Amino acid sequence: MARKPKGEGAVVTQTKERLKKPKLYKVLLHNDDFTTMDFVILVLTSVFHHSEEEATRIMYAVHLQGIGLAGVYSFEVAEAKVAKVTQMAREREYPLLCTMEEE
Repeated sequence: MARKPKGEGAVVTQTKERLKKPKLYKVLLHNDDFTTMDFVILVLTSVFHHSEEEATRIMYAVHLQGIGLAGVYSFEVAEAKVAKVTQMAREREYPLLCTMEEE
């Protein structure tokens, strides 16, 4: 009786693992009565890499609506950006509040 070579007639199944997309977090800037509009624009251009035009639009949202969306990032990136904004604000003695929340 002839033997089949190994692997011949074997069925190979392939399972696809579905990876979940990581949760995203919104980074928000909150209005206060002391932080200057120019500083908010500086933060938006230097930390979040927005254009001057987009930074101005977001700054006005913060000013008029009390809150503005600076960007949406993975947890680690959002956390780092919140820390950077807080550091910049404290160094200049501004009370600017920057928070993150799950999208």
